[in-house]
Amino acid sequence: MDIEKIQNVSKNIIDNVSKVIIGRQEIVEFILAGILAGGHILIEDKPGTGKTMLAKSLSKSISGEFKRVQFTPDLMPSDITGLNIYNKKTSDFELVKGPVFTNIFLADEINRATPRTQSSLLEAMEEKQVSIDGQTLMLNKPFICIATENPMETIGTYPLPEAQLDRFIIKIDMGETTKKDELEIIDRYVLDNPIDNIEPVCTTQDIVCLQEEIKKIMVSDVVRQYIVDVVFETRQSNKLLVGASTRATLALLKMSQAYAAIKGKKYVEPDHVKSVAPYVLGHRVKVVNAMNSGSSKKIVEEIIGACPVPVEDWEK
Repeated sequence: MDIEKIQNVSKNIIDNVSKVIIGRQEIVEFILAGILAGGHILIEDKPGTGKTMLAKSLSKSISGEFKRVQFTPDLMPSDITGLNIYNKKTSDFELVKGPVFTNIFLADEINRATPRTQSSLLEAMEEKQVSIDGQTLMLNKPFICIATENPMETIGTYPLPEAQLDRFIIKIDMGETTKKDELEIIDRYVLDNPIDNIEPVCTTQDIVCLQEEIKKIMVSDVVRQYIVDVVFETRQSNKLLVGASTRATLALLKMSQAYAAIKGKKYVEPDHVKSVAPYVLGHRVKVVNAMNSGSSKKIVEEIIGACPVPVEDWEK
């Protein structure tokens, strides 16, 4: 396991994105950890907070094929996956692949499209393949879906189905900017857009290799038990109608490994689990009071805070 390479590539990507996105290093670390864990990313926040800019700067930092689709109510599933079109000259049907056949797929404002169109990504995100008219086609490696969405109270949005939400390894928001960050943003953008000047700092093959290296990060028995305990507490909480699934357990494991690697560790510590758990589990649970759905992440944080942390030697 080359932990130094993981750190170097991660630092290069984070530094590159930081040329465009100001004061968001921790958020970029979580998102990059999700990518290295082999997952997909959902970024939710109000319009104008830099969600799309963050996704684009990440994609430009990785030398690979990038495609963006603006999700709208009239978007059809075939506009994403592709379809067979009849060719009069050859008297046969020809496959026209959709934009999902890429390395990094940006689903911009994904919750503005109808649930039918949203569901067209389910197979692609879980199985890295697409079925068109009975034909199964494999997607590129790596295939990374970065989706942005507006809060549900925003006009013209549709809720993402639970099955769709469960496909995202993390859901994260942009957070609040400080006055200092806001002034730096003005200084950085006053003459031109810095995203026009950033260059790739790694290749898609680097990402594929790092995704394999992440799997070698050691997770001791006590930390594995801690991960299971946290997930089971969400299923037993009287504040939640639905707890996290088994897929969530595996997602928490993989995210913890990736986050530990970015931090330069060859093993997962309980603090790594505690750091990523709210973003891995928050969107996978359903609160008792539907009016307080935005508090699901806060409830998960409370559960983590109450769950006993292992004190044994987790390096072995």
